[in-house]
Amino acid sequence: MIILKAAFGLLCVLLLASNLRSMSHWNEARGVYDDICYLRQAHLFQRFGLGGIDTDISRDDDGYLKSKLKEIGFPTWNDAATAPCHNSMPAVKKFVIQYPPGTGLVMALFPQGYQAIPLYMLSTIAIFGFALLAIVSARTTRSVLFAGVFGCLAIYLMINPSKASYSIAPTMVLCALAGYLTPRWVAEMPRDRRVWLSLMLGFVLGLAVDFRLPNLFLASGYFLFLLVSILSTRKLPIVLEGALFAISFLVGMFPTLVSNTVNAGSPLSTTYGSADVTPPDFSFSIVWHYVADMQFVLLALAIAGTAILARVRDQAVRRVALLTAANLAVNLAFFLSHPVFTPYYTVPIAMLSLWSLLFASLEHKTEAVDEHLVARAANAAS
Repeated sequence: MIILKAAFGLLCVLLLASNLRSMSHWNEARGVYDDICYLRQAHLFQRFGLGGIDTDISRDDDGYLKSKLKEIGFPTWNDAATAPCHNSMPAVKKFVIQYPPGTGLVMALFPQGYQAIPLYMLSTIAIFGFALLAIVSARTTRSVLFAGVFGCLAIYLMINPSKASYSIAPTMVLCALAGYLTPRWVAEMPRDRRVWLSLMLGFVLGLAVDFRLPNLFLASGYFLFLLVSILSTRKLPIVLEGALFAISFLVGMFPTLVSNTVNAGSPLSTTYGSADVTPPDFSFSIVWHYVADMQFVLLALAIAGTAILARVRDQAVRRVALLTAANLAVNLAFFLSHPVFTPYYTVPIAMLSLWSLLFASLEHKTEAVDEHLVARAANAAS
């Protein structure tokens, strides 16, 4: 088993090196409108400090946005009113970037002109760390295989489809971290440790919203899990734990609430346009887009893993599976009824689910999970 762990560790190192080499040749001027807006966010933070959270188009008095649009050949680069990824906010009479501030804030930490590459490199190194942690934590040959294969997949995904949007790279890291914390959060443990885990997990999930607003739904299964726990036990410690989780979640997404207030007039107002805030409308055409995309494979793996772990004897593993099932259900209900499709919309919920299931199987009586898989295989063979 040590040799197998070493082999997968080496494979992860090779994939990491390949990713970093590929990323080192990336060009920030690739003609993607989202990129321009995230780079403008970063520019505003570098220029105005935390005041850069105000993204009104009037602050482009140095011509940064126009130069970026001209660089990619945008037809009306000289007309600010037609800038992509910006929306009019009548309440505050501003024309602002639609995205939350997290991605731009992180990219502002790096020098202008060299912001996307270090963002992706550092994010990929972090995913590599979680992959190695999973491989080292595995205690059976079967679990080493699962951890090794998934670890390699997670590293590969940092290029495709993560490259499609700058917001996905940090989101993937937060999904891995939340997936690592989730099995510990649902496990039976002393109350003080549960309190700290509630604070940490709530903050991480709230922080994810600062990078992508739809990441708000990543916490849905956790809130449902807490609600069921509160209603079924009616114990004050569980109520307090739920309150701490909710408070830390709000603290994590505080930058987005501030951004909404500054740019849209209220913390509960959105800076997104009409296409993104239309009521749910289920359409088979949208479903087909996901079925024909790589996202379907990740979602299928997450659903299959949830179904398998929901039937094992270990209660902690089953709780993670049930939480994951609720999370998948809410997120899929939203994205499959959302009129817009992208190659990465459901990747965060799929990866959060898979990381949670993986670490649950590794941390809580892995042997019980393996026995269940062996029993299912034997029944299928007979």
